[in-house]
Amino acid sequence: MRRLPAGDKALIQIVDAALADAARRSGEWLACRPGCTQCCVGVFAISQLDAVRLQHGLIEVQKMDPQRAARIRERARGSIRRISADFPGDAKTGVLDEGPEAEERFAEFGNDEVCPVLDPETGLCELYAARPMTCRTFGPPGRTEGGLGVCELCFHGATDEQIAACEMVADPDDLESKLLEEIEKAKGPRGRTIVAFSVR
Repeated sequence: MRRLPAGDKALIQIVDAALADAARRSGEWLACRPGCTQCCVGVFAISQLDAVRLQHGLIEVQKMDPQRAARIRERARGSIRRISADFPGDAKTGVLDEGPEAEERFAEFGNDEVCPVLDPETGLCELYAARPMTCRTFGPPGRTEGGLGVCELCFHGATDEQIAACEMVADPDDLESKLLEEIEKAKGPRGRTIVAFSVR
């Protein structure tokens, strides 16, 4: 298993601090609460840095509660069985194809698949401390190629200016790209993947 770059802890602190600040500015407009699982339904792409962080998180869970870790792995394997036939990439490695056609296929893929890390009984993430960047930044307004994006459950009644005032700038120095470059130099898969393949 690849090791996490030493700078990952700093990245997590930066992103979590940005989230806390955005949540404070967002106040009641931010509907995100424990047990709200809308963002946990639908497959999404993660980086190899996210994948390695999840793997290390699963090892920690294994040490504390082997049965819980086994349930996470079983849900991941079940998810892979359900989605493998249509997986827009290499279904053996879990690496997603790249390019415009692959992006289009991915957009239509796995939209009803529940994240295998979500505990179906509690509605909580079982690897919350190790969750991917997408999960850490979802909810508050964030800049995307299409403009300022926000969760559809949040910011009801807010003006565009009020939404913009709550924008989250998660990684202003792009530390994540530097760490991803470092991790992809090590042996192991390269390219984007999904949560299920990371924790199977």
